Amino acid sequence: MKASEYFTDERLAEIDAAIKQAEKTTSGEIRLYVEDKCKEDVLDHAAFLFGELNMHKTELRNGVLFYLAMQDHKFAILGDAGINAKVDKDFWDHIKEEMVSYFKNGEFAKGLETGISMAGKALAEHFPYLKGDTNELPDDIIVK
Repeated sequence: MKASEYFTDERLAEIDAAIKQAEKTTSGEIRLYVEDKCKEDVLDHAAFLFGELNMHKTELRNGVLFYLAMQDHKFAILGDAGINAKVDKDFWDHIKEEMVSYFKNGEFAKGLETGISMAGKALAEHFPYLKGDTNELPDDIIVK
């Protein structure tokens, strides 16, 4: 299935709401990038996109990228240096396992909402929202 076929306006709105809810309690930044195919190592490609999206330019280095390649059945979660220094080394793997349980049933939006919520809780714990915090990165969901 193509990303644009699965991620309808309704599903995108649900995921967008999950991102906004997660970011209400943290200075961290969460982004989602979805495309059909990933012709290279998924982590390498996600790292490239992380840089292209300037996610490494947040003041506290607390950005998180969720990346999916729908037709290739690949996905990755990348956290920046600030959040990676605060969470256990298997933290992202635990989130991936939770997400896979939904993905196996074709519930990609629900899996993403779950992963985003889990990441948001960790970001809020380590990087709580403070009065005057600004949204350092766009919140748009990218579907190619």
